Amino acid sequence: MGLNILAVDDSRTMRDMLALALGEAGYTVRLAEDGQDALDVLGDFTPDAIISDINMPRLDGFGFVEAVRRIERYRATPILVLTTESAPELKARARAAGATGWIVKPFDAPKLVRALQMVAG
Repeated sequence: MGLNILAVDDSRTMRDMLALALGEAGYTVRLAEDGQDALDVLGDFTPDAIISDINMPRLDGFGFVEAVRRIERYRATPILVLTTESAPELKARARAAGATGWIVKPFDAPKLVRALQMVAG
């Protein structure tokens, strides 16, 4: 099934890796370079799931997740946090903001696809 995925990361390399891995899995992928850019993308793209980094300029992942959850039509959209961070307090903060799950970089493409299938699929 071809899900629509919004992938948000300030690293061009990571965005390219996500686009490749998810594109090969048959997903339609839109990319954003930070939380503010991603909110702009949501104006004309309705994702089945969102993948977001935490540490980004302008609007970080926590602020982005909170902003998405305030938009009625995205309240139930699964959001996976993809980050190098692994501290329990950051995971708790992400859950409190409304994140659905947490994946630590570097990601394993098949595991990421399975996670998306579980939450959005």
